[in-house]
Amino acid sequence: MKTTVPAFDQAIRSHDELIKRRDLAIWIGAEPTFTDRASEAPEWLHNALGPTKEARARQMLAQALGQMPGTAILRTLGRQYSKEDRPRWSLGLYRRRDGQAVWSGPPDPLLDSTPTALPTGQLEDFWEQLAQRLGVYGWPALLFAVETYPELRIAFRRDRLPLLANPERDPRLARPSPHGQAIPPQGPCDELAEQGTFLLGIGWPSPEQGLEAVAAPCVELPACPDGEMFQQLLAAIGAAANAAGLPGLILTGFPPPVDASVAWTTLTPDPAVVETNMAPAADVATFLDETRAWFAAATAAGLAPYRLHYNGQITDSGGGGQLTLGGINPDRSPFLSHPQLLPALLAYFNRHPALSFYFAGDFVGSSSQAPRPDERTTDIFEEMALALALLKRQRNPTPELLWQSLSPFLADPAGNPHRAEINIEKLWNPYLPGRGQLGLVEFRAFRMPATPERLATLAALLRAVAAMLAQTPDYPEPIHWGRELHDRFALPYYLRADLWEVLDELASAGLGLGQALIAELLDDSHHWLTEVAFGGCRLTVRRGLEFWPLLGDALTQEHGHSRLVDASSTRLEISLRADPDSGTEHPDLADWQLTVNGYRLPLRREDEMDGETRVYGLRYRRFKPWTGLHPTLEAQGPIELLLSHPHQPGALRFTLHEWRPQGGGYDGLPRDLEEAAFRRAERFMTERLETAPTAPPLEPPPTALTPYTLDLRRL
Repeated sequence: MKTTVPAFDQAIRSHDELIKRRDLAIWIGAEPTFTDRASEAPEWLHNALGPTKEARARQMLAQALGQMPGTAILRTLGRQYSKEDRPRWSLGLYRRRDGQAVWSGPPDPLLDSTPTALPTGQLEDFWEQLAQRLGVYGWPALLFAVETYPELRIAFRRDRLPLLANPERDPRLARPSPHGQAIPPQGPCDELAEQGTFLLGIGWPSPEQGLEAVAAPCVELPACPDGEMFQQLLAAIGAAANAAGLPGLILTGFPPPVDASVAWTTLTPDPAVVETNMAPAADVATFLDETRAWFAAATAAGLAPYRLHYNGQITDSGGGGQLTLGGINPDRSPFLSHPQLLPALLAYFNRHPALSFYFAGDFVGSSSQAPRPDERTTDIFEEMALALALLKRQRNPTPELLWQSLSPFLADPAGNPHRAEINIEKLWNPYLPGRGQLGLVEFRAFRMPATPERLATLAALLRAVAAMLAQTPDYPEPIHWGRELHDRFALPYYLRADLWEVLDELASAGLGLGQALIAELLDDSHHWLTEVAFGGCRLTVRRGLEFWPLLGDALTQEHGHSRLVDASSTRLEISLRADPDSGTEHPDLADWQLTVNGYRLPLRREDEMDGETRVYGLRYRRFKPWTGLHPTLEAQGPIELLLSHPHQPGALRFTLHEWRPQGGGYDGLPRDLEEAAFRRAERFMTERLETAPTAPPLEPPPTALTPYTLDLRRL
């Protein structure tokens, strides 16, 4: 039964109160991602940039801005990746946490891209007005013009040192717009600002400089050293623009300084999605409110947190749903104020694979975007275990020691520290300029949730685990799961059981999440495929996890922005249990026989409080890729399951198709979730046979069996 909104919201508030009572400040941030599920354009399938993505992000920003009066819209420098010649766009909302306005100037014409002519001299009037306003702060300013965009310049200093505004003597004063230039390897750098000279540029954006034509002039901002100066600068710009009568104004340039007093949220392009880098929240109730606002903004812009595929399959947006824990500032990060928390967290995630896999997307394992440390080599695991043991001997490890000790193990097999289940790039990293020492830990192994409530529930789960471990600094040795990690824990049944262990431990620690949140966490609708009742039993098919291998050299592919994997294999979980609603006597589950394409499926017995379950995994190749592993292995669908009992008449034949059974193409993508559900349902065909098979089933060879899975590829 779906939890009601009031009950859910109350459960969130109760969680926040439990954390507050422990005098723990654990801030939560997130990066929800949204896609155009109706589009098959490259920008919504695999490319980061495209012709419509920024316009959609502007629509989102305009929708969200209505709930945030006094907020400044900043179109600043975005990230730049290898083989890109300029930074990507970034749209941001900058506001004070105390509610005071930071912007009272003309609005950013977010949704208007038609340039409007200004009266003669109006832009120059604004230029001069701004220089005068800066002088009010005691910041002497000089005006000059250059031939490079933006043409109108203002240079000023905050100290009393001489100000030279002569581009012929200092060519940096005539520098081109940073939006059209490559970002240096060490990150965005404003050399003039570092030396105390701040440069403002005023003009009309031009496509040649990396900005589309817009309906208003823009001011290009320098890098500012602190929030107080930045907000004073915004006030001066807004007042000057109002005095000059500008109908609109665009703020561009370097990103703003961010401290505990401000909230800074950005929308940026990522492959297939728009990524929302939410400002961190002090509690999950606040986080939930803001998450709901961004989900609503995405919906208004025609974007969704999921994709619907031709055959009805549902996947997430494609960009993941990362979550971040930290503090209001680095000094108050729980990972630095409780230095044993991070090692304990690594050990805890190691011992509970459900935290890595139950909420993960379709692509998991060592080649994925968020591999576990123990999905690398055995040598790496043993060294990590030693690192944890050595840290335990330190009574109060420093941030430097924490990062140096653990960062080598939190990376993918190619050594990329960004691709890690638990990412500590921003914990205390001296090699990440400007944003490496923030006391933050990012959790990347989450699929993009379909609702804001689910995202908030995951946030509550992480905060509760962190709070529990912060107060119990001792931690056990990590477990070397070996093959069991990708066998037993590839099946939702065992992940669910492991998740229950986590929930029970939280309850024992006084940090239980409450029924509404537990119900949301245990919802496995993204795993569930179909279910059928027969002979007093219920046969359920769920989607398991599959660990797709990377093809070729991972490091080479990293530079090329593509990671070629063989995604042709899939895994199902088949479970059988008594049907309490059948109204008939339940036959002994041990006597049931289940075959797959004629081979016996050796169901495992698992006992629970509410009865016995038989469960096993099934692995097969669902399609033959144009390039991939095993070129002689053909697609193995459809899959036929046959369920029978020696003392029951008849049998149940259950056929699973990867595509529509009657063949042919679909008439476009599913229009909505209901049509997607219909397409999934028609791929699962059930037939009741009058007579059960008399011939004994084939026995699969030992090479095709693991303790938890039958691999049809080996038959």
